[in-house]
Amino acid sequence: MTVIFQEDVVDTIADALQYVSYYHPADFVQALKRAFAAEPAGAARDAIEQLLVNSRMSAEAHRPICQDTGVAQVFMTVGMEVRFAARDGGALLSVQQMVDAAVRRGYTHGTNPLRATMVASALGERRNTGDNTPGFLQLELVPGDIVKMTVVAKGGGGDVKAKFATLNPSDSLVDWILAAIAQMGAGWCPPGVLGVGVGGTPEQAMLAAKRALFSPIDIHALRDRGPANDAERLRLELFERINALGIGAQGLGGLATVLDVKVAALPCHAAALPVALIPNCAATRFVAH
Repeated sequence: MTVIFQEDVVDTIADALQYVSYYHPADFVQALKRAFAAEPAGAARDAIEQLLVNSRMSAEAHRPICQDTGVAQVFMTVGMEVRFAARDGGALLSVQQMVDAAVRRGYTHGTNPLRATMVASALGERRNTGDNTPGFLQLELVPGDIVKMTVVAKGGGGDVKAKFATLNPSDSLVDWILAAIAQMGAGWCPPGVLGVGVGGTPEQAMLAAKRALFSPIDIHALRDRGPANDAERLRLELFERINALGIGAQGLGGLATVLDVKVAALPCHAAALPVALIPNCAATRFVAH
């Protein structure tokens, strides 16, 4: 039995939320640089350059990449041989309470306070909670004695443009996705990464699309080696056809609307084709532990 102290969980998540507020993932920066090099002169190229300058300034000054510092989302995998404990012998928190304590600390940091975005209820007066709690927790139990976490700050520019539909199996998945992307326009603050979840139940498709966003950006390596399965073929087709729409960086046209497309395929009912889209905006922020 492995003992994990709740104080360490809180510290790890709080530190991660500060970290992602001012550091883009390294592969995202490299993808932006590649897009900048390929973009012809014009407004879209200038926009990508500004994103790169902003990323560097945020990293150097430890200040937020975007004024929308997002809602905190924690994807946690816990081994069934793990036991949580309080180091000081005090009351044991639930995992949700650990996440909320970390969010409260991370977003009210003394030298880099982050904007509180959460409202207590989606209905009524929509009062801001003041400390960005609660955080959103996805918890999965697995065999073993380890704890893994992906800590995410997800802004409105990404999740607010999420799409879902249950198609007929005979419908064109690609046509629906292209129509949805065109409808989204630049409201999700491209360029970024698109997560696609296909199959499962409605909630599983959405979760699969979200989780797909946290895998490494590798579309150019995939194109070089060629696709090995249906999901990879779909990734390549969507990458080419979405970028051909001409939405471009910040909606200014050009070649780079998506930097990568991730596809997660699940089993599903024979009579349905669930599909979910969730983009990561240009303020992509996550880290895995």
